[in-house]
Amino acid sequence: MDTPHDCKSVEEIKDALQNNNQALAIAKIQEYLDRQNNIPLNIAITGETGSGKSTFINAFRGIKDGDAGAAPTGVRETTKKPTPYPHPNYPNVTLWDLPGVGGRHFPADQYLSDVGFEKFDFFIILSDTRFRENDVKLAREVQRMKKKFYFVRSKIDNDLRAQKRSQREFSETETKEQIREDCIQSIQSPQVFLVSSFELQKLPEHKRNALLFAMPNISQQIINKKKEAFQAKIKWYASLSAVGAAVPVPGLSIAVDAPLLAGVVTQYVFGFGLDRPSLKRLAEITGVPFDDLMTVIISPLAARKITADLIIKVLSQCASTAALLAAEEGARFIPIIGIPVAMGLSFTATYSTLNFILTKLADDAQRVFEKALQRNTTD
Repeated sequence: MDTPHDCKSVEEIKDALQNNNQALAIAKIQEYLDRQNNIPLNIAITGETGSGKSTFINAFRGIKDGDAGAAPTGVRETTKKPTPYPHPNYPNVTLWDLPGVGGRHFPADQYLSDVGFEKFDFFIILSDTRFRENDVKLAREVQRMKKKFYFVRSKIDNDLRAQKRSQREFSETETKEQIREDCIQSIQSPQVFLVSSFELQKLPEHKRNALLFAMPNISQQIINKKKEAFQAKIKWYASLSAVGAAVPVPGLSIAVDAPLLAGVVTQYVFGFGLDRPSLKRLAEITGVPFDDLMTVIISPLAARKITADLIIKVLSQCASTAALLAAEEGARFIPIIGIPVAMGLSFTATYSTLNFILTKLADDAQRVFEKALQRNTTD
């Protein structure tokens, strides 16, 4: 759901287009997209001491425990006050490591006021066993203060290994479902998520997308949701291209479109974790060699620095897009109808190009995910 500010921006864009004010329309569309891409999101990670808060934060950010910039981990409480950890690729997304709830310094009944609950968009409450009394108290307080929260059951690998050793016929799926049902019964709430099955529907759309793009690719579902969220924005980038095509200057459209496309594709590459730093971190975390991950990547835009020149090179190799761009250049100078036709062709070319690139990169993300998963399932 759009915010009132977003609705106002959309109306301003429509007014600028209706008044044939291309410069204002471009500025308003760019302002709207910049705001959408930089929405601040503050996530509070909490739970009892030893529940795995710091490890969760590091995993979410794609950083190994002990690396530079990682949240410190240990069997004792290592967090004395709320500590921010910005996402390496999305500095607008900050995970806050909160002190363990229920300790003598942070009793549950005054915990939220002590940590400054008002600055957080939502809470993730972790537990490494059954959810305890302090977890339930905290959840009720979060609800009472009209904030959103997730219950997340951490360290399920320990339970899976124990069950695998004790059961002759072991089913990972059934064991995970049993863990989830046990958690639901202990807290009397269906809002329980295993780390591998995070859901996002509870957040406002603009906050949900900020969280989604920053999340690691922990499932096919997450990759698909990222693709859907990126697709929803393509119409705005195509509109930017179309408005740029209204100016009758030879070659201007591609001069505008190439840097625009480079910026959008860069978002896709980082969002899917297909930039080289993210792939190297994934290789270190999973133990799958970086070169092995690279072998399953097909798109020429993955693991590369995205520039306008690279975009032009890729577009020139796509016959349908090249034909649309050539038609747009010619149509712009047809009397009376030329500009509207050029705008339509530019919109179509940008829309189809971004959809095509997005699909290819999403497919690469899936192949990388499956490659990384192979190592974990064979160990």
